[in-house]
Amino acid sequence: EAVASEERDPGLGNGGLGRLAACFMDSLATLNLPGWGYGIRYKYGMFEQKIKDLYQVEIPDYWLVHGNPWEIERLDVTYPVRFFGHLENNGKGWEWTGGEVVQAVAYDSPIPGYDTYNTLNLRLWNAKPAKEFDLDSFSKGDYYAAIAAKEEAEKISSVLYPNDSTDSGKELRLKQQYFFVCATLQDAIRRFLKKDRPLTELHTKVAIQLNDTHPTIAIVELMRLLMDEHGFGWSASWKTTRQVFSYTNHTVLPEALEKWSCALMEKLLPRHMQIIYEINRRHLEELANKYPGDGDKLARMSIIEDGYQKMVRMANLAVVGSHTCNGVAAIHSGLVKTNLFPDFVKLGQTNFVNMTNGVTPRRWMQQANPDLSSVISHWVESDEWVVNYDLCKALEAHKDNADL
Repeated sequence: EAVASEERDPGLGNGGLGRLAACFMDSLATLNLPGWGYGIRYKYGMFEQKIKDLYQVEIPDYWLVHGNPWEIERLDVTYPVRFFGHLENNGKGWEWTGGEVVQAVAYDSPIPGYDTYNTLNLRLWNAKPAKEFDLDSFSKGDYYAAIAAKEEAEKISSVLYPNDSTDSGKELRLKQQYFFVCATLQDAIRRFLKKDRPLTELHTKVAIQLNDTHPTIAIVELMRLLMDEHGFGWSASWKTTRQVFSYTNHTVLPEALEKWSCALMEKLLPRHMQIIYEINRRHLEELANKYPGDGDKLARMSIIEDGYQKMVRMANLAVVGSHTCNGVAAIHSGLVKTNLFPDFVKLGQTNFVNMTNGVTPRRWMQQANPDLSSVISHWVESDEWVVNYDLCKALEAHKDNADL
């Protein structure tokens, strides 16, 4: 415990999504596949638990207090991320201008494979202001205004899962999600364009797995980048986008599926809301032709949920904008098809599959339980099971052996 406490656990989330992402990266590296992991470099983790007067209390987990020896700050890899602002039609298309711009700065952590020279990269984004310090405000004695932009920007990468029960909390959550995907997509496109090839071939080199609905706004952001920044038309952009994305669903509880109010989206990301409306218009038009007169089905499958407050259904957007949707266990994947998205399954435009969330035997067997690992190696007569878990089926031949 004393040795372990010397190195703080990264405050990047250690629930189902974080565990899956960690195992994903370990497996990609071990299989010598050229994968990248992306996330936010949160300054404060979930929280640290203490017991005070027999009650649990939560305090901030400042896991970076002594720095992180594994990461490399990449001041040469930064991208601008815009919020708020307004739209202008420049005659050729829509231009998103004004608002506030923050910088996403990359921090890289190596992810080594097992018994391989291959090392992948986990690239985490840190939010910085476009302008560090307002000297004019400082000179006038308005010291808070001098650092206001810095404070506003750094909030984005401060806390993992900020409380979203308030309007300001919801706005911060959506800011985090867009900040993360905007920088990531700019990074992926920059790498792709190092070779002279059209972005309509992006899907031949780039496959993006959406880990639950949190990064779903990436579908809309890629559409914006292809159309507004690179001059492609709607059809080519949409075809490319759907070939790039896949969606992993983690829950079948309707109340756990993300929804954002259209009003908030219009204020924070006006161009994205415009694109979502157009995606939905085309989607509903197609459904109306296929299911004439079935208003209930169209209402269920719509990306926009009508009501007192119009909402964007991020799960529906993820399905419509991806070529494949998977659950994380056989039973769960069945419920995704029968209970959650039965209408989309019948529509047949998205492939629904099961992808059971395994754990990496390197970390969760060999490292976590070396004694059990040595027993397995002895009875299967090989250490290779750590990279090919199917070899453990050999244990079935010894299931009645008392020695085992």
